[in-house]
Amino acid sequence: MRLSAGASTEDRNKMIAIGAFVAIAAAVVYFEYFRDSGPSTPAPVAVSAPASSAASSGAGVAAGAGEGAGAGAGTAAKTVGTTSAGLDPTLHMEAMLVSESVEYSGSGRNIFSAQSAPPLVVIPKPIAPARLSQAPVGPVAPIMPQGPPPPPKIDLKFFGTETANGKQLAFLLHNDDVIAASAGDVVLRRYKAISIEAKTIHVQDMQYNDTQTLPLLTN
Repeated sequence: MRLSAGASTEDRNKMIAIGAFVAIAAAVVYFEYFRDSGPSTPAPVAVSAPASSAASSGAGVAAGAGEGAGAGAGTAAKTVGTTSAGLDPTLHMEAMLVSESVEYSGSGRNIFSAQSAPPLVVIPKPIAPARLSQAPVGPVAPIMPQGPPPPPKIDLKFFGTETANGKQLAFLLHNDDVIAASAGDVVLRRYKAISIEAKTIHVQDMQYNDTQTLPLLTN
């Protein structure tokens, strides 16, 4: 009798354990099934603002509408959830229609309208012309090409002649030096006496290959 009683107790314990295991397994399956098949994002939660905030928001919207549309009643603002769980990706056309019904009636240019033009600004005419009229300019003479500069003047002065031993000498003055030269002589290693006459002498500047006529100096 003790053995049978012990066996029945053991069987009862096993049944209790099996029942508890089945209950736990069913709970786990139920949880997993409903978590996977449920919506990926929770439904938006409408957040209601306090009365004071709603009143201030409505007043702000009314003031903005009054500025943009002139005389007219403002539209009460609609509170939108600020958390990621409360964001609604659905496009609400009624909110867009409310914004489209606002008309701009300011005194300036409407930047949202292509037909709106800025006010005309009248520029007064000048009293006097900006520039004085100039006399007509005649044809300008063409600029002739310039050649090389002329050779310098020979730095000698002719002040007399004398005949000695059948040769005619010419007396030349260079600064304070007196030089006697006959035809063919070279003076100062640069000037050559070409011909001597009574009142003139022809002297060649060998550096520039230029011959000049020096007149006789008179007192």
